[in-house]
Amino acid sequence: MNKHIEGLMYHAGLTAQGCWDEMDAYDREAIEKFAELLVRECASRVDNILREKKDGGGTMGDEIREHFGV
Repeated sequence: MNKHIEGLMYHAGLTAQGCWDEMDAYDREAIEKFAELLVRECASRVDNILREKKDGGGTMGDEIREHFGV
């Protein structure tokens, strides 16, 4: 697993007190796939923002947060 994703899982509490170890393979794979899809979505959004943005008006981070409602 990617160390960056592993770190995010730690901060989300998924690795606390053996939580990750107690999950079955299906759950672990689903969480890893979710993280992968989220990264792909963010990368695609940045690509689109760079193509669309011409006048400034916020940052790419602002656009991504708005896109995901965070």
